[in-house]
Amino acid sequence: MRALDLSPLLKSTIGFDQMNRIFESAAGNNDISYPPYNIEKISEDDYRITMALAGFSEDDLKIELDNGVLTISADGGEEEAEAERYLHRGIAKRAFTRHFRLADTIKVLGAQFENGLLMIDLQREVPEHLKPRTIKIGKPAEVKKLVDEDAA
Repeated sequence: MRALDLSPLLKSTIGFDQMNRIFESAAGNNDISYPPYNIEKISEDDYRITMALAGFSEDDLKIELDNGVLTISADGGEEEAEAERYLHRGIAKRAFTRHFRLADTIKVLGAQFENGLLMIDLQREVPEHLKPRTIKIGKPAEVKKLVDEDAA
């Protein structure tokens, strides 16, 4: 497999030091397809992760947010007696862990579990200081005054 070289991109960006590590881990990660999931863009700032979890209950699921990583997991273990009653088991209920790395501006609003689907709602909240703004061009004294006003 070819290595992805991001050095040309990193020359013109500031504050994306972890981006190279994120891409390297994604390139080396074998994508596990269980459980299946969708990531939807509901609106400009709203997103939803939907996971198909047939056979699981709310009590089986664990959802954590730690240091910008959303982790959804479940223990698929079951009683031996229950396993023996099935002649054919086509609905998988096996243990899984799925990680989603969230941007700093993404907030988890909540989760709901209905009809075998886990839905996690997310929203982008861009702080005022990160929103685009127009920078005026002025004389040195005016620029100092504007900087002092912004600091206050």
